[in-house]
Amino acid sequence: MQLDKKTSLKIIGIISVSAAIYCIFRNLGSVVGFLGSILSIFMPFLTGAVIAFVINVPMRGVEKILFPKSKKLDKLRRPAALVLTLLAIAAVIAAVMILVIPQIVTTAGNLGIQIPAYMVKVQDWIESIFKDYPEIQEWISGLEINWSGLVSSVSVWVTSGVSSTVNAAANAVSGIVSSFIGFVFAIYILLQKEVLGNQLRMSMYAVFPEKAADKFFEIAAQSNKTFSSFLSGQCLEAVILGCMFAVAMLIFQMPYVALISVLIAFTALIPMVGAFIGCFVGAFLIFMESPMMALGFVIMFLIIQQIEGNLIYPRVVGKSVGLPAIWVLFVVTIGGKLMGVFGMLVMIPASSVLYALFREFVVKRLRTKSAKVQKMFFRKSVPAGGSPNSSGNPKK
Repeated sequence: MQLDKKTSLKIIGIISVSAAIYCIFRNLGSVVGFLGSILSIFMPFLTGAVIAFVINVPMRGVEKILFPKSKKLDKLRRPAALVLTLLAIAAVIAAVMILVIPQIVTTAGNLGIQIPAYMVKVQDWIESIFKDYPEIQEWISGLEINWSGLVSSVSVWVTSGVSSTVNAAANAVSGIVSSFIGFVFAIYILLQKEVLGNQLRMSMYAVFPEKAADKFFEIAAQSNKTFSSFLSGQCLEAVILGCMFAVAMLIFQMPYVALISVLIAFTALIPMVGAFIGCFVGAFLIFMESPMMALGFVIMFLIIQQIEGNLIYPRVVGKSVGLPAIWVLFVVTIGGKLMGVFGMLVMIPASSVLYALFREFVVKRLRTKSAKVQKMFFRKSVPAGGSPNSSGNPKK
């Protein structure tokens, strides 16, 4: 049987791709190591791209209100907006650090002196709780803590960890250098984003077919809009959570209201679990004032966290990215299991983009079907992509 040239090229292509896939899986360890080394080389630039994207979200708003009717100041609008945005971000971070770090350092410094007295108070408090249970009270009274031995053990642990600390410091220096390179790269991207965008568009249309390039930029625009909305929704949710804690702590007359509320709002930028970091620090600070109040704070935190995690967060963030609340909860859980905090940050907007693309695909496919509306929709409900018309097909 004779094969034409087109069929022969297809067969050769299939064999070549199959052979390449086989070689990759046969040498998977070497391939992963090679890709890891390439990724480490380009990591500062990838970091810079991420930093540029994050800074660009508030910078666009500043740029819109800066010199709106002055053509003479057009060249100054972008640099001025960038400087103002960086100053605003730095001011927020500095305010949080100035508010949080000194209080934590002061409390930690007093901890070594106050621990024995606090342990006696805690022991008396526990004994008062179990006063009706003599056996438990006798066991608690017999507890003795060798503080000298505990300090010696900590000293040995610190000494043995010196080498690990040196390695961690070296890695930290390397990370600081990479972050600095990424930050400089981000500044260049933000100052010349239109030029870079035009270069990318010309390259895509020159290399790929027009339909493929159109689809790429359509998905890129959808992704940009979704990720920007996600950042805005995440910040709004963090502010809401911080205000909820401030109000609740004021009602119950707890100490460190401003400190703990700001800390929880700041750490809540990490989806779903970030507020637990603020809870740990807040409970520690309140514990130094009153163990019973610290227990009440933890209970209050768990209640607010359940309300925020199951009601407020899916609705606020889900609405901002166009993803239903049930899927927000689902993808955050899956992303956290697979890739930790980074997975939580990325999975919501990425899933929103996939959700929008799949919804568009489903609507287009339904337009080609002739099935009745009753078969398409459960209880004749109207889908998000359109409403049924008389012919049984969804309207565009």
